[in-house]
Amino acid sequence: MLLRHTNINKLRENEFDVLVVGSGINGAVAAAALTRKGAKVALIDKGDFAGHTSSNSSNLAWGGIKYLENHEYLLVNKLCKSRNHLMRSYPSTVKEIRFLTTLQNGFRFPAWFVYIGTVLYWLMGRFFTQKPTFLKASAIKKTESVIDVSNSQGGFEYSDAFLYDNDARFVFNFVRNAMDNGAIVANYVNASESKFVDGVWETTALDVAQTDGSEASPFTIRSKAVINACGPMVDIFNEGNAQQTEHHHLFSKGVHLIVDKLTKVDKVLAFFASDGRLFFVIPMGQKTCIGTTDDQVENPITEVTDEDRQFILDNVNSLLDLAAPLTTEDIISERCGVRPLAVKGSSSSADWVQLSRKHAIDVDKQKRYMSIFGGKLTDCINVGEEVCEHIQNMGIALPEMERIWYGESSNEIKAEFEYRAKLLELDSKTPAYSSEKLTTRLWRRYDIHALQILDEIQRDPSQAEQLMENAEYLRAELHYASRREMITKLEDFVRRRSKIEMVLRKSDIIETRGMVEACEILFGEQAEAKRQEYINAAS
Repeated sequence: MLLRHTNINKLRENEFDVLVVGSGINGAVAAAALTRKGAKVALIDKGDFAGHTSSNSSNLAWGGIKYLENHEYLLVNKLCKSRNHLMRSYPSTVKEIRFLTTLQNGFRFPAWFVYIGTVLYWLMGRFFTQKPTFLKASAIKKTESVIDVSNSQGGFEYSDAFLYDNDARFVFNFVRNAMDNGAIVANYVNASESKFVDGVWETTALDVAQTDGSEASPFTIRSKAVINACGPMVDIFNEGNAQQTEHHHLFSKGVHLIVDKLTKVDKVLAFFASDGRLFFVIPMGQKTCIGTTDDQVENPITEVTDEDRQFILDNVNSLLDLAAPLTTEDIISERCGVRPLAVKGSSSSADWVQLSRKHAIDVDKQKRYMSIFGGKLTDCINVGEEVCEHIQNMGIALPEMERIWYGESSNEIKAEFEYRAKLLELDSKTPAYSSEKLTTRLWRRYDIHALQILDEIQRDPSQAEQLMENAEYLRAELHYASRREMITKLEDFVRRRSKIEMVLRKSDIIETRGMVEACEILFGEQAEAKRQEYINAAS
């Protein structure tokens, strides 16, 4: 909380090269790239970091195999390159995973023909992953017995990538990198409008999470350039700033449900749902993520409906041979967001089902204003690079333009972390319910900052204790988060900095052992008020 308060004061007092509005994946990589290359950057969001679309994905970082059907070969080629680059750059976070795909009789293409598509996909992916294999229905059943193959014509396995933790954590790590390189960052700061005055942007902002009881007063953030990275709200922010753009958004709502683990193999089970769209059963440790829906909506703010739940449950029950059909009682948590789909012109009648998630960047060079449309996690490095090129073309100096701004720390730093962790016998404290070693998890979450976690534990061995049952968080991690992760509400921690809210019911989170202490570490004197705020929101 102190870091956020300090940063808000700096937002008032300084003038910046670039103000980035919105901290989803597009805004996060823009801020990380620009600061690393030498720009003076501010990053704000009216909610929490990765608060909307970027925390409601399927956690997949894939090359876009489904776009082959629309013959978007150049896009698939680009996305495969981006996926491979992401996997090389973040080997602890973005990992290869096998997709076990089953095709039903009567599907619009025969299984062998679709399999040829996976071979083409593998070729376009530069053989970076395991090669695809064709499977008869009997082989699919043998591989994963829960799949109902009674109406199957066969299928195949191929590889893509997924985020081992959660999407919001991946996005936040870019925000953290931006802060490490000097960006002034604050969540829960709403930008109401931006005006171009005498060659400088003046953005009116408001701290919407002021906690001292006083009424917040608007303040001004001054910057040479503004980047509108508001995700689904890009058009709304542009309208308020009288900005005319070539692109705008259409929205597709995607819903996922989290249930107890359904499969024995840690592979993504892929099917085609009753509406003909892709449907996934995604492993998530001891849980399973199922979905998604794909419905055009007008409003970028949406919620899960009874129809959404029933669609997903009906499909999973028809595709899997479960001991008992899943019902709403089996739902542990839900994810709901809109996919912002970039389209040219002002028409809202585009064939949104055929639209891809490719990004577009519109630039007003004269006024140094940029809008980022569409995009997805897979292509995030390209977005960061393109933003820097546009900013430089606006006449804003980036003295370290050639510096690499993404990727995990060096193997030498990782070796130092592993050596120190071994001296502390940290892996011996891995809980029995965890699917990986404690040191592996800490490095993936914090990278070089994991060394600070070790410092805490070395000073006080009790910091290595698991604080919350089934939540896989050490006491030392909570202390680090309270200092460095700008957690303003309890939801920020349990939903986005961690994936606790994805694997535990909210009622269980409230009652879990250690939650009171966690709130005390995160919020100090406001601990009970913040806990009660979360309880009220959950009820």
